[in-house]
Amino acid sequence: MVNGGEGWGGPAMDGVAALKVVSAYRTDQVVLTHMSAIYDWSLVSGRPDLDVDIVRPMSKCADIALGIALARPDIEIWVLDGDGSLLMNLGCLVTIAHQSPKNLVHFVYQNGTYDSTGGQPVPGGVSVDFAAMARGAGYRGAATIHSIKELTARLPELLAGLRPCLVALKVAAGPGRPYADVTATGRNLDRLRRRIMSP
Repeated sequence: MVNGGEGWGGPAMDGVAALKVVSAYRTDQVVLTHMSAIYDWSLVSGRPDLDVDIVRPMSKCADIALGIALARPDIEIWVLDGDGSLLMNLGCLVTIAHQSPKNLVHFVYQNGTYDSTGGQPVPGGVSVDFAAMARGAGYRGAATIHSIKELTARLPELLAGLRPCLVALKVAAGPGRPYADVTATGRNLDRLRRRIMSP
């Protein structure tokens, strides 16, 4: 079973509901979204002017977030990564841990499917433990969240804790949505550059 039921250890969270909780703690953080999270975050974000949709290249959202975090250590960076994307680039966990940015929170939207290409199952999507991988790579904080109640209770402590921090959100798979506009990444990064990267 890809999502929900015994495979998740219980029903998965609704993705939009989970991101709504995350959004409630967002002030002026720059948020980079990837794959499935692009669609759901757009429904709850209160600061779209500080959102950057990383449509392509797949698997590189966390790398881009790390570069911005290092360039602007005075700005807090959140990345909403996809589980399939992160599995394509697990080396980024070691790179992020080695650089140890104090302003980076790495959320993983773990829904067990490649939503943006038709809902195909992600290999190991139910069983893979991204929090354990992050801790093993050297992240200073990591957790896996299974329910809205748990997310509401633990998120303040995680956001106030040691960085970099990875938070895996066990969410239900979406309906299998089409790929977003492939030119969006360039437009969004250019807007971000003008807003926060100019001297």
